[in-house]
Amino acid sequence: MDTPKISIIVPVYNAEAVLGRCVDSVLGQDFEDFELLLMDDGSRDGSPEICDRYAKQDSRVRVVHKENSGVSNTRNMAIDMARGEYLQFLDADDWITPEASRLFVRAAEENGADMVISDFYRVVGEHTSRKGSIDEEGLITRNEFADHMSKSPADYYYGVIWNKLFRRSIVEEFHIRMDPELRWCEDFIFNMEYLLHVTNVYVLRVPTYYYVKTEGSLVQQGMQIRKIVRMKLNVIEYYSDFYKKIYDPEEYEAKRGEIYSFLIDYAHDDAAIPGLPGTMKLGRERVTAPGEAMADDLWTDLYYMNRSFDREIELTAQQTGLETRDLKLFLWLRTFGKPESFAETAQYLGVSQIILAAVIERLALKGFLKVELGDPRTAELADAAGPVMEALSRAVGDVTEACTADMTEEERTMFLQAARKAGATLRRRIVR
Repeated sequence: MDTPKISIIVPVYNAEAVLGRCVDSVLGQDFEDFELLLMDDGSRDGSPEICDRYAKQDSRVRVVHKENSGVSNTRNMAIDMARGEYLQFLDADDWITPEASRLFVRAAEENGADMVISDFYRVVGEHTSRKGSIDEEGLITRNEFADHMSKSPADYYYGVIWNKLFRRSIVEEFHIRMDPELRWCEDFIFNMEYLLHVTNVYVLRVPTYYYVKTEGSLVQQGMQIRKIVRMKLNVIEYYSDFYKKIYDPEEYEAKRGEIYSFLIDYAHDDAAIPGLPGTMKLGRERVTAPGEAMADDLWTDLYYMNRSFDREIELTAQQTGLETRDLKLFLWLRTFGKPESFAETAQYLGVSQIILAAVIERLALKGFLKVELGDPRTAELADAAGPVMEALSRAVGDVTEACTADMTEEERTMFLQAARKAGATLRRRIVR
């Protein structure tokens, strides 16, 4: 039996109303080397039948029907069954972006990361907002990650497992599992236990997960106040012990004030509230396209290709902290050199010439562009733009891979040759 790259684990309990959305988002990944473990935790609705139907449709889906034992025990059973090199977790109420697994695996393998953590979308009704706590993408050490976490321990970004990718070898070597006795912060304990055994973490600035909070408070779940207090004190003690193991005694004493803010802060969940900055209607947070096309011609094909480029550029913008029009300007400068035809460059970017001049000035101040004597028409890429250009080249390559994913090697070669020939012909006809 082939070993999948990722084992994606989804506990399922009475989720028939939302389970299809969750599973469809996994099966719709543009990264296909995974197994999906649907763990039916004694559901009493139509969830078991839905799970079985997906298993019949796709051989990557494995279904387990079991007596109800809670989410932690269910996840542990799935970890025991998992065959993938990496572990990725979802809740049945939520869903992931089409590129989530691809970006996770790429970040882990190209950077030698022991864990990958990403931004996510918080969903409230028909609105969403992007959530994340570390502002720069890249590889950081375990202690640097712990420093970030100590400054904002109340953030779901650190406490949950569903915006992270884990190496199964580490989980198995140290037998890291969920604590079935906990019903508060069980994810956080798992994360901290895992972090004790890693060297580094890759911070992925791209939101990969849509989180919909549905559960009630611990009291609403039927727990006694005395047991809740005892459980929370145990979690707080573990949190403190975690930092004692991460830091030497002097560092711990210096940071103890930050660390103990956990006592006051943990855990809050920033909602996506309509009208507040950063909140938008669900569906407007990323590039999409209509699913059904009435026409079948070259224009339609080019439309979907252009939308694919737009999406990859959007992802690159999220990773680099730049705007999409900044990146489109970089591509223009890479292709045509200095924007001497200022009106044409502005038209391509969909902005006025005044806005284009302001964009160039801003990018020059950041060191990405070189400009002679303040004249925006002389703008050219600076050395500092190198990493961004590498990311853009990768985005172009990703679209090429997407276009040819279902082709044989021979078909791929013929397609690329024909596309370049068509481009050369059009260039001769449209160039002034």
